[in-house]
Amino acid sequence: MNFERELDAESPLKFPCSFPIKVMGRHEADFEARVVAMISEHVGALPPGSVRSRESSHGRFLSVTVTVMAESREQLDNVYRALTASEHVLFVL
Repeated sequence: MNFERELDAESPLKFPCSFPIKVMGRHEADFEARVVAMISEHVGALPPGSVRSRESSHGRFLSVTVTVMAESREQLDNVYRALTASEHVLFVL
């Protein structure tokens, strides 16, 4: 058994699975596009309808939820590392 399979075996998730990733940041014109680009680097092209955005009540922040088809825990870890390393991202759920 390789290391990635061992990680997947410890996870409560069963791969592949549909997995929503919620990313919050300041409401800038290109925030959604940045988030989609960062996630797509790790999961490939996103199907239509997999991205939803919602601005905060005062319009200062934007929440982008991207539902991906996760293939492994390692893939999700890589997505989260890329997102949290971005200066444009405030937090990721």
